[in-house]
Amino acid sequence: MTAAPSAAAPRRASPPIAEIIRPHNLGPLAELAGTWVGNGFSLIALPDFDSHPPSTGPRAFRLKLSTTRETLQFIPIGGPVPNRGSLTDLGGGTGQPDILLHGLTYLQRVSDAVTNEALHIEPGIWLNVPATTVMPVQPASVVRLATVPHGDSLVAQGNALAVAGGPQIGDADSTPTGPGMQAGYLDPFLNPVRPPGFKPPFVKNPNLALQEAIQGQHITSTIVLSVSTSPSGGIVNIPFVVQNANATKMDAVFWIETVEQPDGSGAFMQLQYTQTVILNFLGIDWPHISVATLTKQ
Repeated sequence: MTAAPSAAAPRRASPPIAEIIRPHNLGPLAELAGTWVGNGFSLIALPDFDSHPPSTGPRAFRLKLSTTRETLQFIPIGGPVPNRGSLTDLGGGTGQPDILLHGLTYLQRVSDAVTNEALHIEPGIWLNVPATTVMPVQPASVVRLATVPHGDSLVAQGNALAVAGGPQIGDADSTPTGPGMQAGYLDPFLNPVRPPGFKPPFVKNPNLALQEAIQGQHITSTIVLSVSTSPSGGIVNIPFVVQNANATKMDAVFWIETVEQPDGSGAFMQLQYTQTVILNFLGIDWPHISVATLTKQ
């Protein structure tokens, strides 16, 4: 006699990604996971030899200011990434134990808030790197890996810290410097054509836009992520970029902020950042500064 088939056991759903990658493994990067949307500003000096629009050459350079709209999405990597340590003493068997990295992939999309023109797209990875005591002797750090479709890739390493209250946002200076400076090169920075929302003081110091965005907010805590391509890391560019507008250094600070609602109904997450990339041409270092204030969706 054939036994009646038993009822199939209910299929267990796969655990959500938040259970696969525990927040403590991501460390200070944990709150990045998700999608952030908001607005910002971009300032960049561009070589301007070509006479075809949107260029206006032949001239030494043009200054481009943009009010931006941005989406920044972070997805946790689905498992630990092992970095293998090696022996330092074959006879004694001493060496560096393996470490496990955890991180998130990201995709940044920036468009012009007025024209909807695509301005920037950047895929990359953020990593939480544990401390090591042998090779190298180094404290815990965070690392940002990025690729840019102009033909640039970068590695930027730095540190993270948590602070009570809101961020301490310093200044960013857009003034170009270098032996190639000539009379009149600063004139476009004094009274440029500005898009909507791009206030005159923002031209000299775009970080003022970040300070203004949080005025009156009750920020209870902030995680600060500060990374640079120097001294640990660097930027690699294709030959065209090297010869025409060489990207030589990048410094960035991200502030992950917990903000109390004005009516006391709860809190929301806010992400602010400032980033300066140095472009070198005509013997001058031209700061390309981007800032934004985003909220988690």
